[in-house]
Amino acid sequence: MKVSLAVSAAAACTIAVVLASLSCTAQSAAPATESTQPAQAPQQKPAGGKVIFSRSIGESGETTQTGPAAKAPAIGTADALVVSDSDRRAVAITAMDLDVRLRPADRQLAVRAQLTVRNDGSAPLARLPLQISSALSWERVRVEGRDAPVAVATLNSDTDHTGQLHEAAIPLAAPLQPGASTRLDVTYSGVIALSAQRLIALGTPNDVAVRSDWDEISVPFTGLRGFGNVVWYPVSSVPVILGDGARLFNEVGEHKLRLSAASVRVRLTVEFPYNQPPTVAVIDGVSVPIAIASPGSLDPEANGVATASFEMNEVGFEAPSLFVAQRKAHTGPNFTAWTLPENEIAVQAWSDAANTVTPFLADWLGKTPRTQLTLLDLPDPEDAPFETGSLLAASLHESGKEQLEGAMVHALAHAWMPSPRAWVTEGVASFMGTLWIEKRRGRDTALEALESTRSALALEEPSSPGEGAGQPLAVAIAPVYYRTKASYIFWMLRDLLGDDGLAQAFHDYAPLQDTAPAIAPNSRPSAGELEDLLRKAAATNNKDLGWFFADWIDTDNGLPDLSIDSVIPQPAQTGTWLVGINLSNAGYAAADVPVTVRTGKTTSTDRVLIPAHGKVSHRMLVAAEPTQVQLNDGVTPEVQADVHVKELDRASSGTPSTQQPAAPVNLPPIPDTARTPRP
Repeated sequence: MKVSLAVSAAAACTIAVVLASLSCTAQSAAPATESTQPAQAPQQKPAGGKVIFSRSIGESGETTQTGPAAKAPAIGTADALVVSDSDRRAVAITAMDLDVRLRPADRQLAVRAQLTVRNDGSAPLARLPLQISSALSWERVRVEGRDAPVAVATLNSDTDHTGQLHEAAIPLAAPLQPGASTRLDVTYSGVIALSAQRLIALGTPNDVAVRSDWDEISVPFTGLRGFGNVVWYPVSSVPVILGDGARLFNEVGEHKLRLSAASVRVRLTVEFPYNQPPTVAVIDGVSVPIAIASPGSLDPEANGVATASFEMNEVGFEAPSLFVAQRKAHTGPNFTAWTLPENEIAVQAWSDAANTVTPFLADWLGKTPRTQLTLLDLPDPEDAPFETGSLLAASLHESGKEQLEGAMVHALAHAWMPSPRAWVTEGVASFMGTLWIEKRRGRDTALEALESTRSALALEEPSSPGEGAGQPLAVAIAPVYYRTKASYIFWMLRDLLGDDGLAQAFHDYAPLQDTAPAIAPNSRPSAGELEDLLRKAAATNNKDLGWFFADWIDTDNGLPDLSIDSVIPQPAQTGTWLVGINLSNAGYAAADVPVTVRTGKTTSTDRVLIPAHGKVSHRMLVAAEPTQVQLNDGVTPEVQADVHVKELDRASSGTPSTQQPAAPVNLPPIPDTARTPRP
């Protein structure tokens, strides 16, 4: 879909919602379930092999393979081995060194991957399961410098656009003990063409399919988005299929988290047809320079060679991706746009949008971005946008001013706040998107945008810590946590620390000093350097926010469940009123929320901390007879509602008095009316 159509009409002007749909595709790296492809491209199967095919996965989550799969020439002969999902979960790739060769004219990919693999399970591993797209074939596997005979089976998994993976079960000379590592050297190759087999199985219209699953290798454009779209590098994952609840998206998030601390090195070689060199290469969301070695003759049959390299100590919460394309570069404020000829005219509109939002971002996040944003024009105007790191791949056509400004707020926020931690980079980008709505259209509209995401969060959160593990921010794998909940958390921190306090923490954040969390069994990694800066800001403002970090960041205690139990208004002296308000929290997370008392003339607001499973009696003195009491304003997400209101009538309030107030009277409680969530 176009960027301009990627949002609901209610919030079309903001990237928080503009990219809520496209980011869901991007940051969860999983396709929308409403897509397919015109015709399935021929899939390269291991030569002479037998493909096992079944769309079912057992209730326990285990996937059983029967019989041997294909044996490529360089793969030794062995009986097929059953690999358990616990074995797949135990394999952690801690380093990847990839020598990637592309021949776009033939849609061919060939890779030599040197891997360091660690056993993160609790039991020794006799074999290591590794998977690649079913469009690719294993050619050779070496363990610690020695060739290993492997059995290859075809698994059904919609983490690849073909709907299947080729899994090699690699036997080890000695079992790999828990915590121990070994080195693998594997080669594989194949043809990657457009494919939407996984979406065809769902009956998605063909014209929609190819716009969602647009990954392919071709001369003008090569786009390989990685695990969740096309598995072009080795992985170890549990097979999942679309339509099975959120399992696919959770598996994608789990893969990103387990790989986040891994080092990645890529050496790219592209053999291109005569006089058709690529002009841009983006690896793992980072634009890298290309060296072109053209043939010395004018022979149109002679191919040229382009090379590029990339190295990163930590891949972060991303699925490694690879883009190579023929595009024209246009430099804008804090970005470079690589466009097709038909979209060059639109670059000025994108530049204008960037110029408009830059002062806003600089005020909140720092004087300059920590990296440059890359905009990459996708081949078709209807292709679904994709973002990873500081890359936004989308159709760079002209669009409405408000929509482009919203899109640039979100995209440039990633450039300002890159982080190996999903809750930082995604949470801040979503937070800035809603702040931009507030700036342009008012606070109520911004809170409506927040509320539109709350119900999904409430459904995902465990009703109590004992009824589900939840997802602490540092190890969150689902977008509803690292994007939606994180955005709410930054809104709450804004209320608690003030704009200046929160902005200072953002200004001081140094992503190079932060590290991706180490994911070891039962580990509880900290939320990182940003949390330290937030604690510092709290101390500077003489605030003790230990409860907030404990309930909202370091652990996942679910959401609060607030209510106004009763309101007891009493006339005081000289026309003032004393309002007693009894509040309760049935949830497992504490909440610091505003309590507002309205009269016919004035509005008074106090902040009240309501502990988890606690009750609070709060008193407020107002200048006239109270007419309404409101609890929460929508900034703190709750289980069932985000705003609670009690309307007070004169009968319940009593008669105004100018005399000294009488002793407190226990008036009958007024029923609580929870406001229906905003549309």
